[in-house]
Amino acid sequence: MILLDGKKVAQDMRAEIREEVEVLKGRYGRAPGLAVILVGQDPASQVYVRNKERACAEAGILSMPFHLPETTSQNELEGLIQRLNRDVAVDGVLLQLPLPAGLDSQRCLELIDPGKDVDGFHPVNVGKLTLGLPGFRSCTPAGVMELLRRYNLSPACKKAVVVGRSNIVGKPLALMLGQSGACANATVTLCHSGTADLCAECREADFLFVAVGRPRFITGDMVKPGAVVVDVGINRTEQGLVGDCDFESVAKVAAALTPVPGGVGPMTIAQLLKNTIDGYKAHVGVQE
Repeated sequence: MILLDGKKVAQDMRAEIREEVEVLKGRYGRAPGLAVILVGQDPASQVYVRNKERACAEAGILSMPFHLPETTSQNELEGLIQRLNRDVAVDGVLLQLPLPAGLDSQRCLELIDPGKDVDGFHPVNVGKLTLGLPGFRSCTPAGVMELLRRYNLSPACKKAVVVGRSNIVGKPLALMLGQSGACANATVTLCHSGTADLCAECREADFLFVAVGRPRFITGDMVKPGAVVVDVGINRTEQGLVGDCDFESVAKVAAALTPVPGGVGPMTIAQLLKNTIDGYKAHVGVQE
């Protein structure tokens, strides 16, 4: 079985990005800038933001943290987003979710300039994904696709099953897998809580992607022998961090499998850095 080492691939990507940033800084006189907005004191969000800020520093990207109190009003948050939209030194705006109760996250996400929406959540960028047009892609599914490319595991002409229909992972991943291209072009089934026979659907998958937020939900008897399995889940349990797949039983039948931790998680942050660089290039007028 191939262990899909997202940590190693992400390190390679970050090294490549760091080299590219050095060249771009010398040519255009400034570093790419990523503004990260954190409202409140949610512990998990604080960890995620620290990891993103650390990754930016290592890649030479200017991190601009905006840590706001839980008492921040909707108008104050919207005002900050509008200022960042106008700031020419900001190439990406990231709003850490969830927001405290009383704040409208969807309204705030839609207020972010689509050209700075490095999370890929704005309806304009989601629409571009649906149409197959260039635009920012949601970081986790885009990171999954990059991981497959780097391991030369193409789902083209294969049966792909995505378990979970969230707007952040499941839906955009299904769209990416189904688009034309050498490392896409799959026949995709999107499964969810209304799927009649989930086990049967999973056992037909040549490529199985799991993002449901339920620890060890997918077991080895639900996996087709020789399948590629990507576990997007990360769950905190008394035994530590585990994925949505039961690693031990799935590893016995899968041809390739992502670990948790060390699989998809690092790829998400690496893709965020790549999106920020892409936004920077568009703003300074780099011709690809």
